[in-house]
Amino acid sequence: MVKKENRKAIREKKHARLRNRISGTAARPRLAVFRSNKHIYAQIIDDDAQTTLAAAGSVEKEIRDALDNTDDIAAAEKVGEVIAQRAASKGITEVVFDRGGYIYQGKVAALAEAARKAGLDF
Repeated sequence: MVKKENRKAIREKKHARLRNRISGTAARPRLAVFRSNKHIYAQIIDDDAQTTLAAAGSVEKEIRDALDNTDDIAAAEKVGEVIAQRAASKGITEVVFDRGGYIYQGKVAALAEAARKAGLDF
């Protein structure tokens, strides 16, 4: 009988393989994306110092109030804009994109494109 791993385990394995190749530094931190069924989150992380430099998510009141739904492409675009603004306020212009094991399409791609438009370089 064929036994298939659940989707979460598959994504976590993909993310682990991805994290072997990329990591954030003080000069070029990592923009990590997490997507749940109801929300999307982004963090800018310095892996050397093990600190989160900036974060944004669709659970935050200011972002949630500007949206109709927190689980669609419009929400991902808003989170991308906000994370880029918060990074710019801290002097961060270049990042390494960590898609978190998700396929680069839909919400993940929308967040990345919005962050690029708002000034982040990756």
